[in-house]
Amino acid sequence: MMNVIDGYEDHLIHVKRASQNTIASYMRDVHQYVSYLNTAAHADVLGADRDTIVDYTQWLSERGKSPATISRVLASLKSFYQFAVASGARDVNPVHDIHVEKAEKKLPQILTGKEVELLLDQPKCTDMKGYRDKAMLELLYATGIRVTELVSLDVSDVNLAGSFIKCVGSDKMRIIPLYPAAVKALGDYIGDIRTKLIADPRETSLFVNLSGERMSRQGFWKIIKYYQEKAQIEKDITPHTLRHSFAAHLLENGADLRSIQEMLGHSDISSTQVYAQLVKQNLKSVYHKFHPKAR
Repeated sequence: MMNVIDGYEDHLIHVKRASQNTIASYMRDVHQYVSYLNTAAHADVLGADRDTIVDYTQWLSERGKSPATISRVLASLKSFYQFAVASGARDVNPVHDIHVEKAEKKLPQILTGKEVELLLDQPKCTDMKGYRDKAMLELLYATGIRVTELVSLDVSDVNLAGSFIKCVGSDKMRIIPLYPAAVKALGDYIGDIRTKLIADPRETSLFVNLSGERMSRQGFWKIIKYYQEKAQIEKDITPHTLRHSFAAHLLENGADLRSIQEMLGHSDISSTQVYAQLVKQNLKSVYHKFHPKAR
């Protein structure tokens, strides 16, 4: 991997004849991206796909990076992967069709409480897959963690007796409580199902696929899409939808922004404040829909 990165730097210096500032900027972006892959996404720079890049832009956005900064990072990564393709290290450039919206930011879409219940009720605990999927969905809504954090969890990160998980992000570890239904779903899965699914007794991953190996982001993405269709929910549900819903529902029920910021792992409170806007917008919508004088 480092050979490709070193080769790219040589390319910038000797072929592109870029300025020292440009080279420093491009290489800084590439090294920060590689650090993210190693610590947060558990992915290899040459094996990263489009979803990996999109997750990274979301990660940057949640840390308060502006659209202009993210656009610059994407330009750096696009240039790097162009070199990787030209040198034969990769077949395709995963950044070629990713763009940062510079238009007015849209508030994230959330599920209603009834929609969450409907979605969480879809996995049926009649087989091993049902138990596993139930535990994954309950955990995601209980904690609001990112999908990369979900699939990176190890069994040792779960404390059923204390009703919490340890989530080790790229910045710091955070402790997030679990509600009783999530504790039960995890207890059923860990106690009776996981040992039957794992391929190797030394496997540390909390959630594994049906081959007994660590669940991937893409694998979980397919799972949540499957249950969206099964529940016949028209909203487009992604793993981040449950993260957004977790935050908005906590705020609606009286939680303070600082606590939500801590649980979400936002380094900047401004990333969390979007949920206050969202809740206000929802309250306004409910008012106009149900107040007898507003119709």
